[in-house]
Amino acid sequence: MSSNLDIIRATYEGASQENGKHLLAALAPNATWTEAAGFPYAGTYTGPAEIFDQVFRRLATEWVGYKAVVHTYLADGDRVAAFGTYSGTYAKTGKAMSASFAHLYRLHDGKILTMEQYVDSAMVRQAMQ
Repeated sequence: MSSNLDIIRATYEGASQENGKHLLAALAPNATWTEAAGFPYAGTYTGPAEIFDQVFRRLATEWVGYKAVVHTYLADGDRVAAFGTYSGTYAKTGKAMSASFAHLYRLHDGKILTMEQYVDSAMVRQAMQ
């Protein structure tokens, strides 16, 4: 069985399509995913279908070259934190951005139960204007 850290790392460190497959496999059926207040996709989404529709589909269709690159992971029991940088170009404006983020995951029995996002949303919003 993979460690919680291995499960989270697999959602960031491969090709985008592979990361998505790993994330989908790791999400619990009732997982909650919270995008930070002030972020364009702010809110809490429940279940893999809603998470992918409200967050990842939008990122894939509204941004060009959107990436989340992690530089540090911290694991403590059922929690894993990932710290890194988002980057990409907003398709409608052609403006690029780079924004620091932190993601805090809680897992149980190899499944993601919750994710909370912390992000420099001002950088993202500037690219959208």
